[in-house]
Amino acid sequence: MNLNLKGKAAHTYDAIVVGSGVSGGWAAKELCEKGLKTLVLERGHELKHILDYKTANSPPWMLQWQDRPSLGMLERQDKQNRTGYSVKPSWGYLFVDDKDHPYIEEKRFDWLRGYHTGGRSILWGKQCYRLSPMDLEANAKDGISIPWPIKYEELAPWYDYVERFAGISGSKEGLAHLPDGVFQPPMDLTPAELDLKSAVEGKWKGRKVIPGRVAHLTAPTPEQIALGRSSCNYRNLCMRGCPFGAYFSSQAATLKAAENTGNLTLRTHAIVHSVIYDEETSKALGVRLIDELTKETTEYFAKIIFLNASTVASTAILMNSKSKRYPNGMDESGSLGGYLMDHHLGVGAKGILETHADKIHFGRRPNGFYIPRYRNLSEKTNRNYIRGFGYQGSGMRQNWARPIEGFGADFKKELTSFGPWGIGMGGFGECLPYENNRISLSPDKIDNWGLPQVVANAEFQENEVRMREDMMNDAAEMLEAMGAKSITTKNNPPAIGLGIHEMGTARMGSSPKESVLNKHNQVWGAKNLFCTDGAAMTSAGCQNPSLTYMALTARAVDFAVAEMKKGNI
Repeated sequence: MNLNLKGKAAHTYDAIVVGSGVSGGWAAKELCEKGLKTLVLERGHELKHILDYKTANSPPWMLQWQDRPSLGMLERQDKQNRTGYSVKPSWGYLFVDDKDHPYIEEKRFDWLRGYHTGGRSILWGKQCYRLSPMDLEANAKDGISIPWPIKYEELAPWYDYVERFAGISGSKEGLAHLPDGVFQPPMDLTPAELDLKSAVEGKWKGRKVIPGRVAHLTAPTPEQIALGRSSCNYRNLCMRGCPFGAYFSSQAATLKAAENTGNLTLRTHAIVHSVIYDEETSKALGVRLIDELTKETTEYFAKIIFLNASTVASTAILMNSKSKRYPNGMDESGSLGGYLMDHHLGVGAKGILETHADKIHFGRRPNGFYIPRYRNLSEKTNRNYIRGFGYQGSGMRQNWARPIEGFGADFKKELTSFGPWGIGMGGFGECLPYENNRISLSPDKIDNWGLPQVVANAEFQENEVRMREDMMNDAAEMLEAMGAKSITTKNNPPAIGLGIHEMGTARMGSSPKESVLNKHNQVWGAKNLFCTDGAAMTSAGCQNPSLTYMALTARAVDFAVAEMKKGNI
């Protein structure tokens, strides 16, 4: 150690959390509320709730370049712009600069990142769906990869717990493959979406069209109000940061709750290099970090350490954490870095309706409809692929931003009138966990802080490609059934990362011979080191995964603190 005893004492906490995003914020909240002095390390800059949301209340005419990216932004954020919406003056500053934060693509990998307090909890889509018993049993049933080491019944109470605090609006549907949760009132479906619901549910047994389940408050609880949160204002400007705290973010919810305990210390510009491991005790002593601004190296120490830096970053930290026992990083199974997953999207259909010309929708709802998975739910309906997909979409009336041609009085009237109702849906398909979908660390290329660059070598494979035919054709068929006109389909070539749901690479399992983490999210061989972000996922399901990260984190903290009190860690 390069610190004297006095210096070491000043850098010692009960717990350390690496990362302040969706899962890191939850780890901080739970540890602080259980009485632990907790240090949260964020590699990016501080982003203060409300104060630092630069464009949260800016009208369109105040946005630079009509909110279109400059050539300079596109040059420096070419990978961040692969979504087609991430790089804009109104929120592009919340995404990383690809020139300053490079990585290596042996195969295309769209690694979208936000290095600031709250991470991508400021930027996420807020769709929240539970994994089902079917999802957690799928690997074992299909003989794919390894089984999950936990069952749905073990996770269900923690889903309840995090839903109640975060605030999820949604409807109870009684679907075994999409379990209900603790919901606030759902956001209404529009007339177009209700027509779709009637047509789909009337024609296909087993298909449902439901309101999206989203982390937007519609009936805030006293606990949420006490944190300064309020109901959704239907502005749909979420990616600029929500000054009302209406959607769940670390700043508005978990970090605020952690701060209220007096047990939280937040250090920004703290790039964690590796975990300090003690061979004698089989424990992690602390972490080494590099100051983003000064590039000085510092060590911090704690009894409990949680890695929540995001899937790829947490795995890179484990790979960098080398010792006599772990010469290749903290893993003995060979699975570290493998089994990278994401949801594949960019496939679906859209159309126009000739009905409901006398109706408009209220406000700008930051939500839409959801069609839960219906393929391969039983052996009788198996297709030429395994697993399945769901759809997210919306039916909204077109506004003045639609293509309008003409001149004179008719042209002016069109500009001040609503267009027809448009409706569309895009599929989110499950990706299987493939060993050869991997990330690794470059042996010779480093970044500005001397860390080896991440190397990505992953792609969607035959099962996903086959699934996409149904994802496109079924979408068009459902729109046709509701009477939509001018239907068009799409099936864009998918790339890992574009779903921004990267998962796996430090999976949970039942043995150190096959996995990096045990059923409590502990790193095998380091009883006080936990990882509860997307890296822990053993399979992906087709549901948005952030709610599962929250539940795994709250569950792991409860276990960790109980073990600490017993003297086991």
